[in-house]
Amino acid sequence: MESESLYNLLQLPKVTGPPAEEDLPQGEKKKYLPPTSRQDPKFEELQKVLMEWINAKLLPEHIVVRSLEEDIFDGLILHHLFQMLTGLRLEVEEMALTAPSQRRKLEVVLEAINGSLRMEEGQLKWSVGTIFSKDLLATLHLLVALAKHFQPDLPLPANVQVEVITMESTKSGLKSEKSVEQLTECSTDKDQPTKDVFDELFKLAPEKVNTVKEAIVNFVNQRLDRLGLSVENLDTQFADGVFLLLLIGQLEGFFLHLKEFYITPASPAEMAPIRHPGLGHGGNGGDCTLQVSKVGRGVPSDLLEVTP
Repeated sequence: MESESLYNLLQLPKVTGPPAEEDLPQGEKKKYLPPTSRQDPKFEELQKVLMEWINAKLLPEHIVVRSLEEDIFDGLILHHLFQMLTGLRLEVEEMALTAPSQRRKLEVVLEAINGSLRMEEGQLKWSVGTIFSKDLLATLHLLVALAKHFQPDLPLPANVQVEVITMESTKSGLKSEKSVEQLTECSTDKDQPTKDVFDELFKLAPEKVNTVKEAIVNFVNQRLDRLGLSVENLDTQFADGVFLLLLIGQLEGFFLHLKEFYITPASPAEMAPIRHPGLGHGGNGGDCTLQVSKVGRGVPSDLLEVTP
């Protein structure tokens, strides 16, 4: 059975509403997830990934989690998951059948988990009370922290945030306040495409482009001088690829036979960057083929990028 179907089959329909006034003692607050938040695709995807991760970890013990909201609260799953992740044994009863014993077990397990995560108490977004009361938000915060700590390569959906309604019991009745709860972080810079340094130079500091070009021309001429060649204009003299090929040959230390390319190409088809066999040699030959192909586009930033 495919994991997608298994996950869907394991989901039990759950209809929840805001707490009644008599259910919330005066002065206390409780977070409530409205249906729109529960049905958010990224929120559902986060639960799916975490549930499949837990079930994969606990497969050797033949334990199956069917609902993060219903199966985590008593400490049994967390107990086995913590031992599987850390290899540590906890001195706690295996099966807790009464509510007081389940809560005691959860306290021991959470104390061990919090210690392993090395998080300050003020950083914790869960507690014995919230987990034991089946608070889905607190449970997800806990599981996300465990996954990030013990399996940082787990592909959790990024930037999962949901609207939350906080209910507070006051003397005048229940008050509600909407807020947004962040469950996973936004994508980091390393997840984004890397910006090209020369493209950024042209955008942010165009006045420095000529200075960079002069430095590159001096560098190139030092290498090509032994061939009796010199470069004055990068934009025009590198456009057909011949000078770049000769420069690569000098830098990589391999011989370029003049019969293998046109020294004075008369058409784009004769330009050296196209399928030149000599680029297969040398330390970075494979990369050079891709780099040389950029030169023919005639874009100044490309010329700067491929020129050593």
